[in-house]
Amino acid sequence: MNKKYIITFLVVILGVSACTDLDVKPKSSATGDVIFNNSQAYLQFLARLYAGLAISGQQGPAGNPDIKGIDEGFSNYLRQYWKAQELTTDEAVIGWNDGTLPTYHLHTWTAQNEFINAMFNRIYFQVSMTNEFLRETTDGKLDERDATDAIRADVKVYRAEARFLRALSYWHGLDMFGSIPLVTEESTVGTEASEQATKQEVFDFIESELKAIETELVDARANGYGRADKAAAWTLLAKLYLNAKVYTGQDKNTECIAYCQKVIDAGFELDSDYATLFTLDNVNSDEIIFTINFDGNYTQTYGGMTFLVHASIGGAMTATDYGVNTGWAGLRTTKNLVNLFPDETGATDSRAIFYRNDQSKEIPNTPITTFKEGYAVPKFRNINSDGESGSSLEFVDTDFPVFRLADVYLMYAEAVERGGTGGSEASSVSYINALRQRAYGNATGNIDADDITLNFIIDERARELYWEGHRRTDLVRFGLFTDSEDNNLRAIWPWKGEVAAGKETESFRDVFPLPSSQIIANPKLEQNDGY
Repeated sequence: MNKKYIITFLVVILGVSACTDLDVKPKSSATGDVIFNNSQAYLQFLARLYAGLAISGQQGPAGNPDIKGIDEGFSNYLRQYWKAQELTTDEAVIGWNDGTLPTYHLHTWTAQNEFINAMFNRIYFQVSMTNEFLRETTDGKLDERDATDAIRADVKVYRAEARFLRALSYWHGLDMFGSIPLVTEESTVGTEASEQATKQEVFDFIESELKAIETELVDARANGYGRADKAAAWTLLAKLYLNAKVYTGQDKNTECIAYCQKVIDAGFELDSDYATLFTLDNVNSDEIIFTINFDGNYTQTYGGMTFLVHASIGGAMTATDYGVNTGWAGLRTTKNLVNLFPDETGATDSRAIFYRNDQSKEIPNTPITTFKEGYAVPKFRNINSDGESGSSLEFVDTDFPVFRLADVYLMYAEAVERGGTGGSEASSVSYINALRQRAYGNATGNIDADDITLNFIIDERARELYWEGHRRTDLVRFGLFTDSEDNNLRAIWPWKGEVAAGKETESFRDVFPLPSSQIIANPKLEQNDGY
């Protein structure tokens, strides 16, 4: 995997915990002056920021977790984000009764949910690490350390990447929790509780940060693999704008189109084979814009891609066929996703990657613990196109595609359909047909302008992007996650609302509650309505 940017880790002492006594001397010798006594330390610190999306501690899969109160494998950022985005929707169910995990699919979660708490803590752990990196890389700090011009030039780029990662986490926070504290490198550590920002203020901060770093990031497709570039920032801006009405009440579809076009013009190309986007071969993809990197030797975790591959295998499936040593018999899908495809076998639309042997399409029982109820979805695999396994059968090498060109094509088409200017229906048709020709192998699945409706787009997004962490956000934007205005059956799936056939749930669940522990710790926080 010579193209892959392998993350290496520097165990650093980060000032991320609040301290009420600002006169206490550091008890560790690992102060900033010591840590940054060589030029590589800045890059190593940046690597730890990226690693925060992939790993959950300092010593590998277990032993020294970043956050307390939850199993280290469970606490992984990507694992928590994926579960919140997918298990709450029609795209995925999990057959485990761990703690309050089943409440995600049942839509019965509360502010005491330990997984929601872990997601919130993950976001702010990332933000805190990034803030500390930015405090340690100011011009003043570089002056104190007599940094060379070469180091200063590198650090300028590193700071832009760090700000992108912070903007990404703040977008996750805005999307999932709404009004949240807004803490930056300018905030004083350990003085008083943080104020709760409005959704508009968080939106404005993310937008301003991404625009500020737009010229400082490396050009699109020119940075090290797995590192943010201009295209990553453009894609995040496009997603922010596409969801702007949910966050602020104002449409930003024209802005979404403009930033989608920037990405489209940057030279990315669709991969010829859909399935390879989710295998070891995705390291060579010309379609993927930003990844979370995994390596069976260097990023060992029971979260992330290790979770997504192992947990998708069970029943009659043979784990080694997917490049791992065992299946965890957890993740499946509902019939709602399956029914979006012209057939279940994938013979017509190759994106239908379902395992059906000895699996029922229906999920008739609760608790939904029986793996054979619901089709399995082995979309993510620890193998390459030749069927060869990764470096480990326990931990997965396959990278997670956070952003890819197909999503940008679909965002463009949706923003045009929603009335944004600067795009065209002709381009929308062209982009969507490119996806469908890849899926069908020919033009038999092609559509024309009259076929592009919002109902078509939400379904096409599911067909193209299922299990990639988009579904909850998409359903909220389309008014299909909870109560819909017209009692739409599209907002119902099996066991939603604790009913076998499913039912609509309360609209306040369009956002998660702020964790009770945060409300108790910070009296300035006001709980989201309904919780």
